[in-house]
Amino acid sequence: MSLQIDAVILAGGMARRMGGNDKGLVELQAQPMIKHAIDRIKPQVREILINANRNQTRYAEFGYQVISDEDSGYLGPLAGMITAMGQTQAKYLLVVPCDCPLLPADLVERMLSQLEKENADLAVASDGKREQPVVLLLKPELRDSMKAFLDAGERKIDFWYAKHNCAVADFSDQPNAFVNVNTPEQKQQLSEAIAK
Repeated sequence: MSLQIDAVILAGGMARRMGGNDKGLVELQAQPMIKHAIDRIKPQVREILINANRNQTRYAEFGYQVISDEDSGYLGPLAGMITAMGQTQAKYLLVVPCDCPLLPADLVERMLSQLEKENADLAVASDGKREQPVVLLLKPELRDSMKAFLDAGERKIDFWYAKHNCAVADFSDQPNAFVNVNTPEQKQQLSEAIAK
């Protein structure tokens, strides 16, 4: 457990492709998807925050602080990150989505190592083919920059982090670690793959 790193699990979206069902609460292998994310990151961080804009009472049942976006209107993952950066006292904030049930057990270790090696402001995970823009380790003092970006009408996380010294943490040895579930079909496919 890191004494300098907190985490936020982003579960604040509208989940349009999931038929509007709250993705974090959709069951995968008899557990809500967010529980998989919690189990993966809990040993790696000091505190966990859950960013949710609906079903807050249900999310609170997992035993962690639930925070809603400061700005209403479902403005996307940046809004959840901004809120979490304002809540943490940690040196770094790990950001992960609620719909990635296979996150690496060494996610924080490798991201922090790459961030420190490059003396960067943040690190983004890569599966070897593409960067995972909502799997970040960042310094909470970047909050004002992110807020200004969002307030200017911008929404693309990768456009924001391109403005900063960003390290890329390579997880090409774990290409399935960032498989996320956006549709009922993807959920079914992942359930079948895990069961094999």
